[in-house]
Amino acid sequence: MAKQLKIAFLGGVGEIGKNMTAIEYGDNIFIIDCGSTFPSSETPGIDLVIPDFNYVLENKDKVRAILLTHGHEDHIGAMPFLLKELPNVKVYGSTLTLALLEHKLTEGRQKMPKCVAVADGCREKIGVFTVEFIKQSHSISGAFALAVTTPVGVIFHTGDYKIDFTPIDGDRANLARFASLGDEGVLLMLGESTNIEKSGYSMSESAVGLTFDKLFAENIEERLIIATFASNVHRQQQIINMCEKYGRKVVFNGRSMLKVSDLAKQIGELNYKDGTVIEADEMNKYNPKKLCIISTGSQGEPMSALTRMASGDDKISVGSRDVIILSSSPIPGNEKHVYNVINNLYKRGAKVIYGSLGDLHVSGHACKEELKLMLSLIRPKFFIPVHGEYRHLKQHQELAINLGVNANNTMICEIGSRVEIKQNKLIPLEHVQAGKVYVDGLMDVDDVVLRDRTQLSKDGFVVVMLGISLDLKTLASPPEIIARGLQFNEELIEEMRSAIMDLFDDFSYRGSADRGSLKAKIRRILNNTIKNRLKQRPMILPIIMEI
Repeated sequence: MAKQLKIAFLGGVGEIGKNMTAIEYGDNIFIIDCGSTFPSSETPGIDLVIPDFNYVLENKDKVRAILLTHGHEDHIGAMPFLLKELPNVKVYGSTLTLALLEHKLTEGRQKMPKCVAVADGCREKIGVFTVEFIKQSHSISGAFALAVTTPVGVIFHTGDYKIDFTPIDGDRANLARFASLGDEGVLLMLGESTNIEKSGYSMSESAVGLTFDKLFAENIEERLIIATFASNVHRQQQIINMCEKYGRKVVFNGRSMLKVSDLAKQIGELNYKDGTVIEADEMNKYNPKKLCIISTGSQGEPMSALTRMASGDDKISVGSRDVIILSSSPIPGNEKHVYNVINNLYKRGAKVIYGSLGDLHVSGHACKEELKLMLSLIRPKFFIPVHGEYRHLKQHQELAINLGVNANNTMICEIGSRVEIKQNKLIPLEHVQAGKVYVDGLMDVDDVVLRDRTQLSKDGFVVVMLGISLDLKTLASPPEIIARGLQFNEELIEEMRSAIMDLFDDFSYRGSADRGSLKAKIRRILNNTIKNRLKQRPMILPIIMEI
């Protein structure tokens, strides 16, 4: 059978987060990214959501490498779980990306796999593929696009990007190489779609620096606390630059902020003079107006440093002489958490600057005009939009068609989609097993457990304890009923007891053979009683004790 070029989408399509793509030719597979996403209110008790690796594990002998486009959690967050299954696979990424991965593995007491640090222009032979890593601008250092030469043609993966002509590190995206790839011919482009709904161009990261300069000048007499993403090293660098300009000492607060800033300093991604950064324990040696705290918690995460400060649970206390700056925009779904933190900071007397009050954050993702530019430079024959919810993918597909891609040469994929790429067409193949795996602590949680947790959080539970006399084949005493999460009164409890006792008037209990049947009948009777009275459906747990 002739070898085929195939792509399996295991995450990151129809959703934002959990990015994972497998590219296959014959006995050669490599994986692009392996990310996670955060749980929602619909996943109670869940710590992390990661891709289903089943397809990769079924073909583990074919996996030649994992390529990491950059170090954000939605691209590397699930790596520790995958590397437990593929401990000998080679991993490629930038110096910062690999440093962040090493930190994650060290925390979990896992060994680092064999890694290859790459830079702009690096070409690596991976099985039958040749992969070129091309510099992209993004909200984290060390972001790449990938140009993959295959036996069928070139596949171009944009990675996450924006077109920033004034990046903080001065190292612009390699637009010239993108243009030359377009001239050479690209068979298929996989393009990120996150900001397709935003017109125009994204603002440069340097615009935030101008806002910082203004805020530092306006708040000379106050201590500054700036919350941002720990991974945004460029944002940290701009804050540090302002601190050195205005004579402030820097204190990092928050576990991930401390770790990332330390890693970035070690590898040369973060630069500052000796004595600029001090430990939190040294703060009392300085006038508060000479301090700036760079903190985690810009998304209102429950255990983050800013949330602890807002609730008075952190070693750093907040008061009326503090100005808090949130240098981020709430991720959709996080708004309530963020505004709760802001409210609590105000209650503690602090001044809070956020969102609409200044240019405090810029997106790391390309807006519509930048997406147009990328499509115009690459000029692919085939196009598949990725990294977005369905509406994003659909609009990006339409944009590609408007820019000249044949409508028959585009496709919207979903998690589990598998596509064969030929010279003249894209062929959808049978879906592979893919989806979400819920992680709670050290264990994977299945849908049944999650459904039970959701039911418990919504409707509560009822425990019914029955003592049954095997000699008399009837109740030894009235049932004991315990309810949690429901507004029960004694009248309703008595009604449930009576319903259970009435059941035994027509039920002859014969021991363990009837246990399952009896429990089912009790659940049905109590469900009907509670539903009629309270319009709720709690979890009902009958416990039978034979006497």
